[in-house]
Amino acid sequence: MEKIYSKEQRQFELVEAKQETVQFLLNFSKSLEIIEAKGIQFEAMLN
Repeated sequence: MEKIYSKEQRQFELVEAKQETVQFLLNFSKSLEIIEAKGIQFEAMLN
């Protein structure tokens, strides 16, 4: 098992998100409400 984890891992390039994108996602998550009734989940937008 040691050999599996010691192999070189693939490198990923990090990208930076624009401030507008981050703000949009934050606002969207704040306006989304998940309601559960009788074991069923509903998504509601609070706009």
